[in-house]
Amino acid sequence: MVAYKSKVVERIELPSRERRERALAEAGYNVFELASEDVFIDLLTDSGTGAMSDAQWAALMRGDESYAGSRSFERLESAVREVMGFSRVVPTHQGRGAENVLYGALLSEGDVVPNNTHFDTTRAHVANQGAEPVDCPVEGARDPTADGPFKGNVSLERARAVVDDVGAERVPLVIQTITNNSAAGQPVSVENTRRVREFADEIDATFVIDACRFAENAGFVRRREGEFEGYEIAEIAREQLGYADAVVMSGKKDGLVNAGGFVTTDDDDLFERCKQRAILYEGFPTYGGMAGRDVAAMAVGLREAVTEAYVTDRLEEVRKFATLLSDAGVPVYTPPGGHAVYIDAGAALPHLEPAEFPGQALVCELYREGGVRGVELGSFAFPDTDRPELVRLAVPRRTYHAEHFEHVAETAATVLENPESIDGLEVVSDPSMPELRHFTASLEPLSS
Repeated sequence: MVAYKSKVVERIELPSRERRERALAEAGYNVFELASEDVFIDLLTDSGTGAMSDAQWAALMRGDESYAGSRSFERLESAVREVMGFSRVVPTHQGRGAENVLYGALLSEGDVVPNNTHFDTTRAHVANQGAEPVDCPVEGARDPTADGPFKGNVSLERARAVVDDVGAERVPLVIQTITNNSAAGQPVSVENTRRVREFADEIDATFVIDACRFAENAGFVRRREGEFEGYEIAEIAREQLGYADAVVMSGKKDGLVNAGGFVTTDDDDLFERCKQRAILYEGFPTYGGMAGRDVAAMAVGLREAVTEAYVTDRLEEVRKFATLLSDAGVPVYTPPGGHAVYIDAGAALPHLEPAEFPGQALVCELYREGGVRGVELGSFAFPDTDRPELVRLAVPRRTYHAEHFEHVAETAATVLENPESIDGLEVVSDPSMPELRHFTASLEPLSS
């Protein structure tokens, strides 16, 4: 049952095919460069693209824009304490701002950082500190057809192998991302979080949870981890997050807002270091790069994110979308995750080698055929990382309806009626930082 009704609507239209063809070429076959007015169904990301509730809009109107000592910050601090269990909060303009603040405070040149799977900005921020990001996914995480309830877990065997290889003194930080975005939004068990906590203690490392989608993860835990059957979503979220030394958060995901993020911890020394770094890069510690109204809206959003109605609706929406695509003959990563459906572009376009970027080729064809914008998360976005060729169709929160997802499934099915006709791509203009090249690189078809 859908838990919402619409109060405000925005008119959208499908641009003509001629306009889509022209826009794609002018964008250098990189859909990040498309204007939003040229996109019909936008599934590029779920980050900051969702709809806020009436309660959030009311909070936004009551936001306190004071530079220092804002009431909005007091409300955020209270919400973080209630929902996540931490007492110290450093607000930032969004998740990557929080990553810059936290990882800049914790990492030095030559450090090595295990994670279940680093996402693009996480990988870039680790590398920007002169440290080495190392992925430690569990067996099956990179197999789109493998079954498993918690394919997002950290492999402790791989993490220990990293320590054995470089020495514990070079591993000051261990990260666990929930849900695991780069592993198709797969959930992480609480038991795995406990084991990562123990591992971090063994090597005297700081344990950080990237909690962007912590509420979605708690929903999966209740469904799949027997210990937590019958628990409230809020209880599970606090239990899991409570094992971390610090949490880094993009409020644009499970904060249910269009801007904002934060670092939270109970460690007074770490808090002070993050606060001073945030003043330099983000703003005063009671606004952190956000308007006071956005801070107030995020305080409400955090509480809404752990409600039963929200989480149930969210996970069911994504599951139904995955079923639509699968029933249309589109190969998708299984089981579906919490925030997106991932198409297995390697299986969909087997005639294209990874060097020909099958995922990016499929992204371009989805846009060309139906005005649908997704994002490639394979060899184009993550060069030299041996990841599967995936296309992520991220679902904005509380935004699209059944008819929109039906259009996407019909578009994908049409594209894959004649997959051999789809050409690969080559990069013709590359930014200097490979971890972020998919945002701005230009490509062209190999047949051109």
